[in-house]
Amino acid sequence: MRAVATAALFLALPFAAAGQDKGTETKIGGLKATTPADWKKEKPANLLRSYQFRLPEVKDLPGAEVAVFPESHPNPDKNFPKWKNQFVPPEGKTIDDIAKVSKWDVKGATVTVLDVTGTWKFKERPQDPASKEMLLDNYRVVWVIVAENDEATHIRLSGPVTSVEPQFKAFEAWVKALK
Repeated sequence: MRAVATAALFLALPFAAAGQDKGTETKIGGLKATTPADWKKEKPANLLRSYQFRLPEVKDLPGAEVAVFPESHPNPDKNFPKWKNQFVPPEGKTIDDIAKVSKWDVKGATVTVLDVTGTWKFKERPQDPASKEMLLDNYRVVWVIVAENDEATHIRLSGPVTSVEPQFKAFEAWVKALK
């Protein structure tokens, strides 16, 4: 009986391995990287996005989202102020107190990161005056600008802090794996 169970296990292994998702190969400008396997590829919500991923849910909260916006402006000095304005700093703090700016090493590109946690003034369509603003408390948004020459791609990781936090290292590793 034990031999039959062992044989069944060995026969099932190739099928189990074949069923595992290996992630999605993404093209960011002239660079490529494969997403983590647990990121679910979705149809982009609008034409401004080239990719959209739903990340796993945590503690009954919505999963985080990764959205990729090609053909974007490469200058952080132009983009970061408008992105910072999407957040309400807590009483007694400024937006610069809750926003962190950093650079990540990626061969062939300049990668600048804005990481903000707090109350996000979210609009489904930020440029549309008819789009209603929602205040989302305890959210974290990480904006990344991947600039190659005069072209850039923006990447946004967003969601409740408890959903973004466990995914951040995988997100960072994915961006840093671009080649």
